[in-house]
This record gives sequence, structure tokens and C-alpha cells, in this order.
Amino acid sequence: MTLHLDGCHVDETAAQITLLLTSTQAIVSCPLCTRLTRRVHSRYARMLADLPWATCRVRLHVQVRKFFCGTPDCPRRIFTERLPAVAAPWARRTTRLARLLSALGLALGGATRSKLTAQLGMAVSPALLLRRVRSSRCPTSSAPRVVGVDDWAFHKGHRYGTILVDLERRRPIALLPDREPATLAAWLKAHPRIQIITRDRSAKYAEGAREGAPHAVQVADRWHLLKNLREAVQRFLTRQHACLERAAASVPQGQLLEHTTTAGSVAMLSSRSAHERQQNRAKHYARSCQVLALHHQGVSQKQSAQTLGMHTMTVRTFLRAGAFPERATSRRRGQLDPYVAFLHQRWLAGCKNPTQLWHEIVTQGYCGTPRMVRRYIARLGQHVKALTPEQRAQFMRAETIFKTPTVRRATFWLLKAAEALTPEQQAFITQLCTLSTEIKEVQTLAHAFVQMLQERHASRLRTWLDNAEQSTVSEIRSFATGMRQDEAAVTAALEYAWSNGQVEGQINKLKLIKRQMYGRAQLDLLKARLLEAA
Repeated sequence: MTLHLDGCHVDETAAQITLLLTSTQAIVSCPLCTRLTRRVHSRYARMLADLPWATCRVRLHVQVRKFFCGTPDCPRRIFTERLPAVAAPWARRTTRLARLLSALGLALGGATRSKLTAQLGMAVSPALLLRRVRSSRCPTSSAPRVVGVDDWAFHKGHRYGTILVDLERRRPIALLPDREPATLAAWLKAHPRIQIITRDRSAKYAEGAREGAPHAVQVADRWHLLKNLREAVQRFLTRQHACLERAAASVPQGQLLEHTTTAGSVAMLSSRSAHERQQNRAKHYARSCQVLALHHQGVSQKQSAQTLGMHTMTVRTFLRAGAFPERATSRRRGQLDPYVAFLHQRWLAGCKNPTQLWHEIVTQGYCGTPRMVRRYIARLGQHVKALTPEQRAQFMRAETIFKTPTVRRATFWLLKAAEALTPEQQAFITQLCTLSTEIKEVQTLAHAFVQMLQERHASRLRTWLDNAEQSTVSEIRSFATGMRQDEAAVTAALEYAWSNGQVEGQINKLKLIKRQMYGRAQLDLLKARLLEAA
């Protein structure tokens, strides 16, 4: 059987495939002195690995001519004939096999690619595939005009890099080893055609953009502006936990037991005893007192966290709260929650057999175990055992109580529009604003800022900043001060449609590629794989 490849013929046997030259040209030129020579010294043979045939490994036995240069002073006395369509000089593999290995290395990560090549009949080591990835040329893009910049984590909390994305072509164009202003400025100076730079609120990126591209327009990302606002409001509400408790206590759900099947579920009895909850609160309160004591002694937040074995953010939360921040009483929704009202009704009707009750709620769609029903009925019996008949009936038919939301959840409710909230959430926010004029002021300013971003009214920014800087809430004043320092980029965010959304998406792709590489994600490998995948 004979295969024809690029002007050559291949004679195939069971042991190997031999590639024989058919060219009859005897006159060649020296690659250095370009003199012609006719003297053929011998034939040079070598083995080349090629693409597998089905699952069988294939090797090409290549014989090429070796020449002597006829020029006495030529430094290259001996040279061989090149086969650019078959293999590169000094290569051990054909060009098409090398291209396939590079494609596999760029597409897959970690030891997975080595296992796949073994199954395909191309047994190579993981190190060889990594070398192929490193030797691959990253695709070159034309000069970008609009770029987005953001950071990404080599090791979260310790080491970060920078990614730059061409927002017009929606593809990454560079990975930088750190997030220092000088590194970004050097890259921007090498690309002078950039006109718009989108970024988050990072001061380092703002400085790097000013130094590297002073003519470019910096655009602050609108999502990060909303995030900064939410963080400021959340810090403020952390100090207002007493108001949250009072507002939640004055908001009944208004849903009687007989209406729960259509209007919602009643609250389950907690599986934790009152004594256990008190112990947990006492422990939490003691840690808060320790943090405040160290703070009054002049100990820094970082040193306090190391001394008490706590996270720095926990120490910061205790200090910002001013008083002891009570933990929210909210609980995640369980499988049994939708059927609690029915269980209460059957209890009042006299059915107290957990197995029978389990069978009845299974017909309604319950997928849990009988043990869960048995434990809840036992808690229910212990709770109503000490009550009088009147108190028992009142407990079983009482309106459910609105639980105090977490500070994070209350922040989202305060920032949302009224039509996006449930009636209970609207009542809670109304009570909250009634109890504190500061909370009402924060809500008004926050809604005005959100509306300004949504409608993109740049003319309202200065008026809003003036009002925020005169606020009685320190967190809002601090937020407005930061906005004033970055006013040009914030104004551009309201005038231009560009944002960092595409950059965040590319960071998610980068995280996936990084985790696929099982600890071998050096910067050069990540750059080759990410830019090739784009």
C-alpha cells in the first residue's frame, strides 16, 4: 500500500512506514553562503513519530540527502535537506502530530490530556504537553481601542494578577503578573491607541491608567458602584440592629393558620432548645466584649484577630456595630415547612401518630423521612405540654411572627423598589424608616443613586454628591467622598455604555482553566490557554 504525501511516496509495512524522497533535484544552495553545490555525501535517516493509525502507533523512517558545501571558508560545511511540509528541523515528531499535541494541551488541563493521548495511541508525558503549550504562539490581535481591566487571584488573599479584555471584540488580550500601577502603565504605553478604559473602583488601576494612557477616558463599572453603595448601607445597618429587632417585632404576617395552604407556611418550632440558644448568645457576646476591650487598649484589628483566633472581618464587624450585634433568628426553609400547617390541623383534630401523619403528607408530595416528622411531633408535644387548653389553642392558631432578617438581607430590601418587595417586606421597611430618620435618609439617597445609574443621568451626579456629603450618616458621607475623588470616572460611567461585565465573564473562564490544571497553572500556561481559547 502506498500513500502520497506532499510530493513524496510512503511505503507502508507492518513494522514501520518508510518515507522515501522522490525529488531528483541534485543542485541545492548552501543556507549560509548561498553557493550551489552538487556533491551528495550520503543519506541521513531518522525516525519521526506521526499520527496514529486507528489506535496503532506510527513511526516514519525518513531518509534525506546530506550535502557538503563547496566554499572553503563557509562555516556550515555540512547541511541536510529540509522537509518543511513533514517536520521541523531536529524534530522527533511530524508537524501535524505536533499541531495535534498542542491543540490537546491547549484544550485540556492537568493529567487528563496525558491520559487521553494514551487512549488515542499517542503516548506522551504531561511534561511534553506542557512544553508544547509553552511553545505555542499566542494569537495576536489588532490594536485595541476599548479595554477592560480587573484583577484575578493566583492565590486568593495572597497573590493577584491583572487581566485585560478587548471589549469591542469580547476577548482577552493580556495577563499581567501583578496588579501594580507600574505594570499596567507599562502595558498601556505599549498600546497607545487605547481610548477608553473600564475598571472597578481600585485606586491602583486608576493610577496605572493615568500614567500609561493619560489621554484615555476612564469609565467606572456601574455594578461596582452599586456594590460599594450596598456595602456602605450594610455597614450602617450593622449599627442599627436594635431598630431591625423593633421593626420585625411590629410586623405580623397577618396569615391565619387556615389560610396558610394558599398564602404561605407557618414557622416551624426550632430544633434547638432555649438553653442552647442562650449559651450560644453568651459565647458570642463574650467574644464581642473581648474585641471591644482590646480595641480600647489600642490593639489593632489584625492583632486582635490573631490574639483571639478570629477573622479580621469578624473583628471589624464587632467594632463597626458599636453595640453587641444580635444574630438573626432566620432559618433556612426545610422539606417539612410546607406541611407544618397541615400537621397542626391534624394535631388539633386528635391525630398524634407520627407514622400516620407521615403517610398523609406523603400523598401531598412530601419526600422526607418519617424520622423528621417524628422529631417535629415530639418537639410540638413537649412545647404544648405545659400550656393550658386556652394557651394551647391560641398557640396552634396564632398568627406567625415575622422573623428578624439578617443585616445583609435587610440591606437588599432597603435598596429595592417597593413594588419588588412582598407585603411583609414592605411593612418591615416602612416600620424601619418610621423608627429611624437616619434609615429613611439612607433609603432616599440610595434610591436616588440607583435611579440615577439606571436612567444614566450624569447631570444629577453633582447634586447627589452635594446632598450625600451633607448627610448625618458617616457611611454615606464616606461613600460620597470616594465618589468625589473618582468623579470623572463615575461621570463617564453614566455617559458611556461600556462596563466590566465582559471582563467578569472572562475571569470566570480563567478560573475554570486554572482549576483544570491541577496546580500547574503558571502565568505562561494560563496566558497560552486563555488567549487560545478566546
